[in-house]
Amino acid sequence: MSVINWSSVSRIEFTKMIKLLSLVLTLTVLTGAQVPLLGRCPNISVKNPFDVSQYVGTWYEAEKYFAIFELGGKCITATYTPIASGGVKVFNRQLNIKTNQVRTIEGTATLAGAANEGKLSVVFPSIPFGRAAPYWVLDTDYTNYAVVYSCTDFFIFHTDIVWILTRAQNPPATVMGAAYSVMDRYGLNRALLIPTDQKSCPN
Repeated sequence: MSVINWSSVSRIEFTKMIKLLSLVLTLTVLTGAQVPLLGRCPNISVKNPFDVSQYVGTWYEAEKYFAIFELGGKCITATYTPIASGGVKVFNRQLNIKTNQVRTIEGTATLAGAANEGKLSVVFPSIPFGRAAPYWVLDTDYTNYAVVYSCTDFFIFHTDIVWILTRAQNPPATVMGAAYSVMDRYGLNRALLIPTDQKSCPN
């Protein structure tokens, strides 16, 4: 790994570096993703064939990469119901860890890849300047776990979010092991995962 010789960096170059860093941080916050990485989004395959009719229903968030829009949340769930267009209605719910207030948001997810491919595009109309975000189902067995990946390109870097969703609120180690193996298959960093608190949750 090369080390920057700060004595040889001019004031103009230093200013450019600070501006670039500020841009990276700003875009990271705006997209809700907190894992910026150099380079463009990797070419990752997804679940194929993917059956959206088996995917619908309620999923519990078991672990995820840190995302600002989930800050301070626990008991996080995502419920998907089919809509006439062939996509799904998205209903996300979480409980504030300090106030116990419930926060929800609704959106829609439409199939965005080839036929029978687990690539969806999610939009939440209530978010200001909200735009479609990728929602890629890397793998799922529909009854126990799903590993979801979202990546957004920004010039020379990209931002990653990974979610591990489970049908059980507190899944056994075998289910989590199956989800971890999916991440390992795609070279996704498990060290960045944060467990979601699913204890003492209201029905």
